[in-house]
Amino acid sequence: MTLPTDIGERLDALLAGSTFTVEPRQHHAALLALLRDELTYAASRNVALRNYFGAWPIEFREAETIADLPYLPVGVFKANPPLSLVPRDTVTKTLASSATTGQIPSRVVLNAETSRRMTKGVLAIIRSFIGPARRPYLVVDTPESLAGDPELGARSAAIQGLRPFSSEIVCCLRKQEAGELALDEAKLFEFARRHPECEVLVYGFTHILWQQFAVPLRARGICLDMPNVRVLHSGGWKRLEAQAVTRAAFAEGVAAVFGCDESRVIDFYGMVENVGVIYPDCEYGNKHVPAFGEVIIRDPLTLAPVKVGEQGLIQICSVLPSSFPGFLVLTDDIGRVVHEDGCACGRRGTAFRFEKRAPKAEIRGCGAVDSAREGLLVAA
Repeated sequence: MTLPTDIGERLDALLAGSTFTVEPRQHHAALLALLRDELTYAASRNVALRNYFGAWPIEFREAETIADLPYLPVGVFKANPPLSLVPRDTVTKTLASSATTGQIPSRVVLNAETSRRMTKGVLAIIRSFIGPARRPYLVVDTPESLAGDPELGARSAAIQGLRPFSSEIVCCLRKQEAGELALDEAKLFEFARRHPECEVLVYGFTHILWQQFAVPLRARGICLDMPNVRVLHSGGWKRLEAQAVTRAAFAEGVAAVFGCDESRVIDFYGMVENVGVIYPDCEYGNKHVPAFGEVIIRDPLTLAPVKVGEQGLIQICSVLPSSFPGFLVLTDDIGRVVHEDGCACGRRGTAFRFEKRAPKAEIRGCGAVDSAREGLLVAA
């Protein structure tokens, strides 16, 4: 059984439309209708999901808000084999999260349909922030990160997701014999020499961009004199927080090395469980929800939605996946909604901020999924 044609057509229409200009009520209504139909599809593919949805306090087909729909705790995506709604022989890629040492990574499976929508979703979001033009692309990582491995980590997936915006690609790190990362200064300085005034795209995983790039170069007083770069980075904040590196200090340090304004250093929030949706910071420091997604903030104790401005657990919502049940996922990250509409940057809809990782604790209210977990592993 494949995704019903009418759902696929509505998803394609969403991806082809405006990403950040949809009126909030129209956005909510379209997303709610799609999510109800996608949950129906998921339940038909997996008996354990069907039982889990059936035990939800509200019948999801009659839910009047996205917040009333059944969600999964992010921890269930650590299952091995990964949660899937499609036959194994249709899986084309597996994405793995960037788990810290000793942790089990989350893994999600993609088929051709979900991969296509994932690519379209990320491209639509990035275009809104940096424009559609191709430009030189500096990857603060190793050449191995560009390999077309069918099982991709978060770093490689992010790096490859930006390739459509590149006119050339240069990787400025290399692996040493012991496996540590080291700066390839010859490649970096040659790249900077050739593109001093160009609009250049840079991507690095947050802690790598800081530890292997910004810190050593800044310690030597090096400025690359590249004022027109756009530096995108994601992931790895937990390691920097342990070193007391603030977001402001990070942006200041990276901007100093490139010789650009701090506003050109753009953090984006994303995760493999929310495939196809990323949340870059706008010029006012807010992360924006696209037409094919939504974010809800829930009280850590009651799991009830909180008011605008209040902190809580971030729930991510996306209509893009059909190969795994990543439609509604409660994360272990803390954030707050800043606006339900009306950000000064001009983008419509929900704007939020990521605050921190939640303290290590099991998320309450999702125990019903444990008994169903084994049945969630493979599509029917």
